[in-house]
Amino acid sequence: MAPQRIISLVPSQTELLFDLGLDAEIAGITKFCIHPADKVHSKPSMGGTKTLHMDRIHALKPDLIIANKEENTRQEVEYLQQQYPVYVSDVATIADALTMIREIGTLVGKRSEADALANQISQTLYPAPQSLRKTVAYFIWRKPYMAAASHTFIDSMLTMAGFTNVFAAQTRYPEINPETLSTAQPDLIFLSSEPYPFTQKHIDEFKAICPSATVVLVDGEVFSWYGSRLLRASDYFRNLHTEIVRQQS
Repeated sequence: MAPQRIISLVPSQTELLFDLGLDAEIAGITKFCIHPADKVHSKPSMGGTKTLHMDRIHALKPDLIIANKEENTRQEVEYLQQQYPVYVSDVATIADALTMIREIGTLVGKRSEADALANQISQTLYPAPQSLRKTVAYFIWRKPYMAAASHTFIDSMLTMAGFTNVFAAQTRYPEINPETLSTAQPDLIFLSSEPYPFTQKHIDEFKAICPSATVVLVDGEVFSWYGSRLLRASDYFRNLHTEIVRQQS
């Protein structure tokens, strides 16, 4: 029998569950689960992705919990696994994301819907031409500066979008000092809208470090959410390339 009380601890996977038609089955989410905006407000919060309120989870008596290796803490996930069925995704590539979508679909009784969604993403998400490829430093944090390097989903999305990660020789999310960034000399610097809320005021800060780079504010959800939001990626990347050309002309 498909689960009837699902708790999702991952924003992008919460959106996926709603898009699979599981409005009634979703019993709890996190405070960072913000999409779809017209539906999440009616669902109780279990706390933050790394600061869960276990009493609230216990009160809901879930028959499935959806978690993620990176977004949730190992200690809290292992504690929950002792008492409930817990699906833990580990997504570092687009292929991983498509596998996750299909696996969750099977778990929640929406296999055909999940297969159709994964197939649609595969058909719309395709690599940008090599001729467009520029080097980029993608920043997710400030004080200290932290960038997305290799072995991250963001890096996989950068490659798909037609960019070369200037910090690909490093792994995960290294701290980057101004001297290292200046030496790397990327063509582009992307300032993500999440998890750090970079805004227009931060552009000059990075331009001072790399005067020759084009600094762009980018939608962090498109680059780091690995659920149904992937459907929006191709259109976003095309618009992003257009914006970069406009800024550089």
